[in-house]
Amino acid sequence: MNKPLDPPATAAAQTMRAAVFHGKGDIRLEAVPLPHPGPGEVVIRITLTTICGTDLHIVRGEYAVRPGLVIGHEAVGVIAEIGVGVTGYAVGDRVLVGAITPCGQCNACLSGHQSQCGHGDDCEALGGWRFGNTLDGAQAEYLLVPHAQANLAKIPDDLTDEQVVLLADIASTGIGGAEAGGVTLGDRVAVFALGPIGLCAAIGARLLGAATVIGVDGDDGRLAMARAMGVDVVLDRRKVDAVAEIRRLTGGVDVAIEALGTQDTFEQALRVLRPGGTLSSLGVYDGKLAVPHDAFGAGLADYRIVTTLCPGGKERMRRLIAMVRSGRLDLRPLITHRFELADIAAAYALFGERRDGVMKVAITP
Repeated sequence: MNKPLDPPATAAAQTMRAAVFHGKGDIRLEAVPLPHPGPGEVVIRITLTTICGTDLHIVRGEYAVRPGLVIGHEAVGVIAEIGVGVTGYAVGDRVLVGAITPCGQCNACLSGHQSQCGHGDDCEALGGWRFGNTLDGAQAEYLLVPHAQANLAKIPDDLTDEQVVLLADIASTGIGGAEAGGVTLGDRVAVFALGPIGLCAAIGARLLGAATVIGVDGDDGRLAMARAMGVDVVLDRRKVDAVAEIRRLTGGVDVAIEALGTQDTFEQALRVLRPGGTLSSLGVYDGKLAVPHDAFGAGLADYRIVTTLCPGGKERMRRLIAMVRSGRLDLRPLITHRFELADIAAAYALFGERRDGVMKVAITP
């Protein structure tokens, strides 16, 4: 029988520390019940997590979750307790858990749409996103992982937590945007917004064989990071008409990736496409989104518009880990700041206000 590993200091009270959402602008570090696994579940002791832009949407009241929920959805940890029916893992294993945790058995999963996991016979929009959405999340000392057999990827001993933590969401999402756009050998690609996900989309386009990747942003820190991460052409939208310049350079790109979620960036992505090109949309939009008839070629330009939610599951994580281990993917430069869980309010303030050149913050319990 597997015994729990490293119980927290508050084990007598069976509680742990966690970042709990209580309402718009109200996130608190509190003691909450320590989870224990049921059949098919595993509890991991978190060793590293981070804050995502989606967490900001929740804290700002732009995406509704229930008050009292522990938020966060990116987790690296050590298996502390294993439920009945989970095989091939042992207490003490280091694991990466994707932000999306598909069940692997519903129609959506078996049809290849794991991010839309339906928890049964149907598909359910965003259904695979459970942590910090419908289940307690990763900004805590411990995390209960559902459908653990399908979602725990073992971490090789020669990789550090910081080398893999960003694979759980932003790497899988960004690279997934390039994949969904059908980027292939020799393509010209434009990425609008060079935050962490946009940069991962640019990296993904290069990994898939794009000949030219053009990035657009208006933040000095992000423009500098894009250059450092190998984006071929970096445009400052404050100083240049990005649409005109991209069309001058390429005549129209094969794939445009929108990574911010605004009307302006969506429309610009449409306007730089060649006829027959693809707009891959990664942004989270608020309110209505319009498609101008001229930018859309009046509906006659053979454009494709595709959307993507972060691909998850242990096989996706295993493949991303393999890319890191081979040296072809290194996202450590994106981790610009580090905090302890006790200081998570300060981490949210820094990240939300985009101060001090922040890209991603690492949180250690």
